[in-house]
Amino acid sequence: MNPPTTHEGVADQGEQSVLVVGAGLSGTLLATLLARRGYRVRMLERRTDPRSSEAEAGRSINLALSARGVAALEAVGLRPAVESMSTFLHGRLVHARNGSTTYQPYGRTDQGIRSVTRADLNTMLLDAADAAGVTVRFGAGAKAIDLKATTVTTPDGTVEQADVIVGADGAFSTIRRQMQRRDRVDFAQSYLSHGYKELRVAPDESGASRYRLRSDVMHIWPRGSYMLMAMANSDASFTVTLYLPFQGPLSFATLGTADEIGAFFRREFPDIMRHLPDLVAQFLSHPTGSLVTIRTAPWSIENRVVLIGDACHAVVPFYGQGANAAFEDCLILDRCLQEHPHDRGEAFREYERQRKVDTDALA
Repeated sequence: MNPPTTHEGVADQGEQSVLVVGAGLSGTLLATLLARRGYRVRMLERRTDPRSSEAEAGRSINLALSARGVAALEAVGLRPAVESMSTFLHGRLVHARNGSTTYQPYGRTDQGIRSVTRADLNTMLLDAADAAGVTVRFGAGAKAIDLKATTVTTPDGTVEQADVIVGADGAFSTIRRQMQRRDRVDFAQSYLSHGYKELRVAPDESGASRYRLRSDVMHIWPRGSYMLMAMANSDASFTVTLYLPFQGPLSFATLGTADEIGAFFRREFPDIMRHLPDLVAQFLSHPTGSLVTIRTAPWSIENRVVLIGDACHAVVPFYGQGANAAFEDCLILDRCLQEHPHDRGEAFREYERQRKVDTDALA
């Protein structure tokens, strides 16, 4: 039976159901905001619960939360929690080949960004969604979607129906791919020639501070067409990320042996070598990730389907704004729904009008 409706065929919020596909960062934040507004919210996530012991490893690039990202978390009462689990960075420390460093502050002494691991932040947001009454099915991604009937079929054949489907399923969104089959839908995807590989500097078990590097800055080793960066974690480790071309005279393709890897790091990043005694083992065993930019339009279909986050505007991580932009999507979409309580389609269109110009500029 269809729910009772008001203006423009939209039910009272308490009668409206929302199905969020993707329980990553933006999906869980939006689900929490909508549940607090009175919507009945369910989520589908193809992965296992990241809080369980059976969870598989996912992307682990440290996130740089800016004031915009923190403001979005504050809207659901999570600012104190994220501040306690993150490391505050006042500026960047630039490392030259000769080992000298230059400090560049981000602003005033009270300004900066927060380094937090994706897994810790996702866990916190899932807990918040649980507390708000959101139900989550893990191991149940979207296999097929009927955009007209607003149904999603999961791999086990279960059909999930809702008044609204939210595509929060990342850069390779299944929801967006189905939308692309419609007429007059724009889509562009471009990969960088560079990839990335993550390494880990372990805590110093012998030192009082336990941090092997300065913990209140983002460490950058700029080398022209490639770079190394490192950010502190709350457990006193550092996530180190190498950005390097896939192919070429100096690329991931030319770093296939222990001698090649060791010589490259000793020449380009000599001051971090003593903190990476297992460099070669990490380098050869850790995967090399790719970097993609996504643009699409429109972001919604009438009052039934809407995209958020990487599903509609994936960007490369160099500016550290992907998660912040996705969080801002959630705030603005929630606000547009509040401002257009009886015309959800107009709320979706207004959300895209406000956001797309900024996310295109970011990309």
